[in-house]
Amino acid sequence: MRRAIVSTAVTAGAVVLLLSLKPHGGAAAQSAPVISSDTGTTVPATDPGGQASASPSSGATATTGTGTGSSTRTVTGSAVDTRYGPVQVRITLTAGRLTKVDVLQYPAESGRDREINAYALPELNQEAVAAGSASIDAVSGATYTSQGYLRSLQSALDQAGAS
Repeated sequence: MRRAIVSTAVTAGAVVLLLSLKPHGGAAAQSAPVISSDTGTTVPATDPGGQASASPSSGATATTGTGTGSSTRTVTGSAVDTRYGPVQVRITLTAGRLTKVDVLQYPAESGRDREINAYALPELNQEAVAAGSASIDAVSGATYTSQGYLRSLQSALDQAGAS
């Protein structure tokens, strides 16, 4: 009788602990800020309505002109699923040249994800702008994120008709 009571109490305690665990979900990814190449800083991802967004529509393009023949285009690459979560970039081309890369989605579920991407994504952004293409090296220690980044970047460049 005593063993039954103890085992029931232990089982009930285990069930309570399991139910109190927070599942992995999109909540952390939804609040991930955009990482931009122009200043190396992070800014909140917002849609035109001011709501936080980590999954903008793929292929969005905006063009502005100055009247002198140079124009600025913004193209969003496809979201690429990686082992740790999706990666998606948005590029800005000025006069056909890659001038800025914003990382819209990236793995940010765990502290380790955030730690890795805090150093890897600014490095990838800097290299992409310097190269003007997706022909850049992966960041050591961030292989999956680097691969997703490069595929999304190439997708955006392909949509823009750039190299």
